[in-house]
Amino acid sequence: MRIGLFYEHQLPKPWGADAEHRLLKDALDQVELADKLGIDYVWEVEHHFLEEYSHSSAPEVFLAAASQRTSRIRLGHGIVALPPAYNAPARVAERIATLDLVSDGRVEFGTGETSSETELGGFGIERSDKRDQWAEALDVITRMMVETPFAGCDGTHVRIPQRNVVPKPLQKPHPPLWVACSRRETIHLAATKGIGALSFSFIEPEEAKAWVDDYYATLESPACVPAGFAVNPNVAIVLPFMCHEDEQTAIDRGLDGAHFFGYSLAHYYVFGSHQPGNTVIWDEFERNRSLLGLDRSIAAQTGGVLGAQMVERGFGSLRGAIGTPDQIRDLLRRYFDAGVDQVIFVSQAGNNRHDHICESLELFAEKVLPDCSAWSAEREPAKAARLDPACRAALARRAQAQTADPDYVIQAQPKL
Repeated sequence: MRIGLFYEHQLPKPWGADAEHRLLKDALDQVELADKLGIDYVWEVEHHFLEEYSHSSAPEVFLAAASQRTSRIRLGHGIVALPPAYNAPARVAERIATLDLVSDGRVEFGTGETSSETELGGFGIERSDKRDQWAEALDVITRMMVETPFAGCDGTHVRIPQRNVVPKPLQKPHPPLWVACSRRETIHLAATKGIGALSFSFIEPEEAKAWVDDYYATLESPACVPAGFAVNPNVAIVLPFMCHEDEQTAIDRGLDGAHFFGYSLAHYYVFGSHQPGNTVIWDEFERNRSLLGLDRSIAAQTGGVLGAQMVERGFGSLRGAIGTPDQIRDLLRRYFDAGVDQVIFVSQAGNNRHDHICESLELFAEKVLPDCSAWSAEREPAKAARLDPACRAALARRAQAQTADPDYVIQAQPKL
């Protein structure tokens, strides 16, 4: 069981003059600490215009800074928005490769389409074909990383002539590929493309098992035709997190942040009516949280077995890995037994305090992380051996890199 940290850079209103500066510096301190403690991954989102929910519009800059303060933790884009209006494919290939070089080959290349109207509308992206844009851009970007020179593309959404895209990444043929998943069908899609599934749904271990089983069955079947030039067979899920020896203290420190994470996400993606610069999501959250399955009294039950939700009289409320080391270990073991490869913790959420996040990570690393590492050491060699024939067969079905026109020439144009 690999462990990751997930950053949206949440910042509820009201904002002080130094709020965003402090937010980013604290997050870098947390990542540096996580690296020293042995946490495996840090994941950083890309979002635009989603005030309060996510102030992470330039993840490549944050991850580059993190790369220079760490030595071993994997640096995950969770995700890069691939529709070309967000990011031109050549610029994505260049940034990913550069980050891979300056980090000594530690990049995980998570990708996605995005789905909030705030972002899609802001960049003029049509919802109806955003998945086609993602798929075409992903193919082009991975080709840019392996073709010398890139043979060009005259596609529906991406048109670029023959060029040698430099630099190339340190990891060959390219960093591991992932895609953001919010539904079971997207996890299935990830398997058909031979890429890791980053699930951002808060699902129970028992539900996760069905998703994982379908993912690996699909990946090992002829339906898998890799999107890239290597297969990355992994399923990761996200959970709220706060660890303390006293369960009530863990709840007091982490539950409201977890609930704001869920509420602010739904504000932009499900039900919200937003006036840029004026709406105060935190105020709406405090008024309406219980109506949306974020009831504090239900989720704050103590003494029980943890799950993605705590349930009372048939009603559930988001909880996740907020509790004692023993409770969290038991929860993670259930996800491990379900076949989940990585659990990614959301701790920087709402108004959760920096010092509490650091204390939580230190306690988790002391009491629980060694068990997670032992589970991984037990399972991963057998998993790799089992999947190797399927991965080879899948790559054989993938179209090979294209060959550039050897006679193609770019003629310099003199300045007028």
